[in-house]
Amino acid sequence: MDYYIVIPIHNEDAYLEQTLTAVALQTLSPKKVILVNDNSTDNTETVINRFVQEHSFFYKLNIISSSEHMPGSKVINAFNKGLAILDDAYEFIVKLDADIILPTNYFETISNHFKNDPQIGICGGFIYEKQGSGEWVLNHPMNKDHVRGAIKAYSKECFKAIGGLKNAMGWDTVDELLARYNGFIMHTDDELKVKHLRPTGKAYNAKAKRLQGKAMYSMRYGFIITTIASLKMAIKNNSIKSFWNNMAGYIYASRNNNNYIVTEEEGKFIRNLRWTNIKRKIGV
Repeated sequence: MDYYIVIPIHNEDAYLEQTLTAVALQTLSPKKVILVNDNSTDNTETVINRFVQEHSFFYKLNIISSSEHMPGSKVINAFNKGLAILDDAYEFIVKLDADIILPTNYFETISNHFKNDPQIGICGGFIYEKQGSGEWVLNHPMNKDHVRGAIKAYSKECFKAIGGLKNAMGWDTVDELLARYNGFIMHTDDELKVKHLRPTGKAYNAKAKRLQGKAMYSMRYGFIITTIASLKMAIKNNSIKSFWNNMAGYIYASRNNNNYIVTEEEGKFIRNLRWTNIKRKIGV
């Protein structure tokens, strides 16, 4: 299967070479890889230039945006600018982070999953992070059907059906919800172990703390589901502060009538899906 990769990159010279080397060594090579250099001030562009010279499928795109590494808007803004210079001659498309190492058979395996089951809309492996002991440990949300935003592959049909990626915090949750709304399923492969070189969330600043609650508002979760989801997150993170930050973000968005990123009908589907999952987990 033909596939494209778009990699948003901001000041990643410490990790980028390892990521691009892993892409270059794939047993199923990409048709095109767009390297979106988003306002980097380190040696990122030097690394990009070398890979562009050495491999015909790497392409560079320099853009200028905010220097803040905020979750959601910055990375998807860069992704969408890379997407804009691609055509539709692909069978699946990948949004990839610039600080990961993929197994060499990663995209060949992803391709096989898409070929074997046309209902799969989003596919990926699992993220592992290095602990102080030197051991690589699984780092994943409690929902094993979720594909992490760092390694998302979308079938062309699914990507078109969900309208691409939303330029907002929560983009890597709402994409899966909208995929299900449009009749697609998620598929994760626990044999695909991806090394994440920078621990999750280290680059996010204080302004990001309440964005998760705002994202829940924008996805039309409603107050009760947001409360439950925030409690679940607080327990997972062992941090009561994360609960209050989420709720404060939700209340702020509600009071200011922030824009939704899904339609009313999509929101109803999302709430019903969330309630179904909640009831299933508590045995109702």
